[in-house]
Amino acid sequence: MVQPGIRSYRLNRRLITPRPQRPRQPPPALTTTTFGVTASLGETLSQLSRDMASLKNTFALLASQAGGEAAKTMRNMSDAVASQVGDAASGVADTSFDLATPAKQYAKTFASELEAMTRRNPLGTIAGTLVVGVIVGMMTRGRG
Repeated sequence: MVQPGIRSYRLNRRLITPRPQRPRQPPPALTTTTFGVTASLGETLSQLSRDMASLKNTFALLASQAGGEAAKTMRNMSDAVASQVGDAASGVADTSFDLATPAKQYAKTFASELEAMTRRNPLGTIAGTLVVGVIVGMMTRGRG
C-alpha cells in the first residue's frame, strides 16, 4: 500500500515511488577569503565605472569637435552651391537675352510684313480677318 502524501506511478504493473527530495541548503556565509574577493571586485567595478565616465566625456568632446567641423564644411558647401546657382542663373539670363533678341526682331519683321501686305491688298486682309473671326466664334460657341 502507498503512504499518503507520496506520489506514486504505476509502470508495467509495478509500483514505483519517487525518492523524497532533500531541501536546498542556503549558500555559505561570507568568509574572510570570500570577503577579500568581494572587496577587490567592488574596487574593480568602481574603476570600471570611472573609466566609463571618462570614455563618455571623451566621446562627448569628440562629437562636439566633429559637429563644429561638419558645420564649417556645410557652410562652405552652401556658399559654393549658392555661387554655382548664381552663375547658372546669370548664364541662363544671358542665354535667354541672346535668344529673345532675334525673336523680338523676327516679330518686328513679321509685323512690318503684315502691315505692308495690308497696304498692298486691303480687301484680302479684311476677308482674312473675317475668316479668322468666324473660326474663333465657332470654337467658342461649341464650348459654351
